[in-house]
Amino acid sequence: MKAEQLRELQAPLKERYREDPTAGVVTLRASGQLGEGVVCNVATGRAIAEAGLHPASGGDGTQLCSGDMLLEALVACAGVTLRAVSTALEIPLRDAKVTAEGDLDFSGTLAVTKDAPVGLRDIRLAFTLDTDAPQASLDKLIELTERYCVVLQTIKQAPHIVVTSAVATSEAI
Repeated sequence: MKAEQLRELQAPLKERYREDPTAGVVTLRASGQLGEGVVCNVATGRAIAEAGLHPASGGDGTQLCSGDMLLEALVACAGVTLRAVSTALEIPLRDAKVTAEGDLDFSGTLAVTKDAPVGLRDIRLAFTLDTDAPQASLDKLIELTERYCVVLQTIKQAPHIVVTSAVATSEAI
């Protein structure tokens, strides 16, 4: 895709977000189901993950959105951590569902307004547990799952990120 094609594709979306700033706010979602052992099965909809533009930024919806993939990673990590912690604490879970959703204002991503944030905001992570365990055990389970979930802690603690670039030679590609 050429820059002009992208501009043409996104122009009506940008105009819509200028006219109605709330139109660019989309809630992304991901969910997973605990599997056997220390596993969380995350529904991605694809065997091979091909990322592309979200329809709210000009994509046609045939490729995965990176925001969805981030939430799927959160769900997967939280599910695996939940299973590992429940196993370690011997808290029996017949089943569990993990869901994550986050709001993304595409008017920020498309540079429609400078004050609109770029990135997910207000991420919500939820656990639905099928268990007879006492509430105190469940509270500890969720507390430790939150503490040890790598993706959740990475999001919460905003790590120092270094962005680099390099020009590759044709032989290196």
